[in-house]
Amino acid sequence: MFKHAVIPFLVGASILASAPFAQAATNLVFCSEGSPAGFDPGQYTTGTDFDASAETMFNRLTQFERGGTAVIPGLATSWDITPDGLTYTFHLREGVKFHTTPYFKPTREFNADDVLFTFNRMINKDDPFRKAYPTEFPYFTDMGMDTNITKIDKLDDHTVKFTLKDVDAAFIQNMAMSFASVQSAEYAAQLLKEGKAADINQKPVGTGPFVFKSYQKDSNIRYTGNKDYWKPDDVKIDNLIFAITTDPSVRIQKLKKNECQVTLFPRPADLKALKEDKTLKMPEQAGFNLGYIAYNVMDKVKGSNEPNPLADIRVRQAMDMAVNKPQIIDSVYQGAGQLAVNAMPPTQWSYDTTIKDAKYDPEKAKALLKEAGVKEGTEIVLWAMPVQRPYNPNAKLMAEMLQSDWKKIGLNVKITSYEWGEYIKRSKGGENQAMIIGWSGDNGDPDNWLNVLFGCDSLSGNNFSKWCDKKFDGIVKEAKRTTDQGKRTELYKQAQHVLKDAVPMTPIAHSTVFQPMRSNVQDFKISPFGLNSFYGVSVSK
Repeated sequence: MFKHAVIPFLVGASILASAPFAQAATNLVFCSEGSPAGFDPGQYTTGTDFDASAETMFNRLTQFERGGTAVIPGLATSWDITPDGLTYTFHLREGVKFHTTPYFKPTREFNADDVLFTFNRMINKDDPFRKAYPTEFPYFTDMGMDTNITKIDKLDDHTVKFTLKDVDAAFIQNMAMSFASVQSAEYAAQLLKEGKAADINQKPVGTGPFVFKSYQKDSNIRYTGNKDYWKPDDVKIDNLIFAITTDPSVRIQKLKKNECQVTLFPRPADLKALKEDKTLKMPEQAGFNLGYIAYNVMDKVKGSNEPNPLADIRVRQAMDMAVNKPQIIDSVYQGAGQLAVNAMPPTQWSYDTTIKDAKYDPEKAKALLKEAGVKEGTEIVLWAMPVQRPYNPNAKLMAEMLQSDWKKIGLNVKITSYEWGEYIKRSKGGENQAMIIGWSGDNGDPDNWLNVLFGCDSLSGNNFSKWCDKKFDGIVKEAKRTTDQGKRTELYKQAQHVLKDAVPMTPIAHSTVFQPMRSNVQDFKISPFGLNSFYGVSVSK
């Protein structure tokens, strides 16, 4: 994991905040919410990491249209799929250049070798680069792509063929996701020769609209516009700066002072004033997201020798029915959230409207805990996120409200947190007990919710509940193997019932997404996937 800046910071932080610089027409400062854990998109799963890497410096074979869910050509100009759905042939774009940086100067353009390197290192643990720099690729493995892709063939310099073991109805959408960002095989070979394979995560090289310049952890990231970008009309900013600002009130202050031109995750209490400020604009849209509580169902939480009460479904049922969701939505989301019932938003096709929440019933919850042998005063550790996310504007307040809810049924709740990268790393390792987390959809497919968050393949990744149910897993895998959307819908509805009955999580809310920015920022699109992209964006005088 990326812990410290390894590249010298070139310009003082004070310059980033100065008004004259912020007002320059070809410069844009984005007040982001946290430090990325690194810059190799394949290694990560959070929007904080993807904004700083995949959305700025890289491209995928396919990509999503800006602000939408439709898949359009990227580094592949077209693709062919065999009738059996098992072979995908990608025709690669010619004339694409990798970034030239102080640490790498490419001698060739993008070709099939780069595609093979990118995916083979994720599939093959014996790949020379993977052995030199041991790491995991959680998204790729969470979706079972490491086992489903049986072979990748280079047909010529600009044609690559992927062969699958089973039909994957979302394969083209998955290839447009951030984790599938294409790396340079030539740069990887240079790093191997120098014995510096880990630099792929610290000194990134891509084909994207912006080129990496420097990073100072917890302060800023600097990029320059890629003058050689294959789609030149998308690069309208000479200098892009991420001013890392964890405090939401400080982000808004900087925005109002024009020290940054775009920010994110405003506090609900600030919305009215932001909407009334004539120097700002604030587009909004219904969030394709979910904020929820994940319950670790393992017999023992990693690092503890004590039995985990949450392994008992009665305890999870009790905690679930003791959560006062309307009160949380009123206080935490302040009118900008919709009560969640299922593990995905109502706008996702295959959402089952027949599923209902358990009735709020603290007395019944107490009886369930007693039946499960849980003594009054039993301690439960609740993890609260240290950062705002599109699906949760204030995890600390939510944690305090849950602490109060669960105290009413006899549980003594201890709230804890970690730095965001550490929070994700530890929870993927199973150290969490109950935790506040959430998700923004990545590709518009139900598999991205049900399989990625609760499938057995995701136990070491985004399945923070560590819940592996063979019936559920079989249903979602079957759904992924058919291209008939009607059949897939019925299967996903079955899976939602299994999940709801097992209570490995409590859905809380789907939040409305607001994106505050200066009024002179042009053509910024809110992503349904909770990402922030600056290609195609300009700043007028």
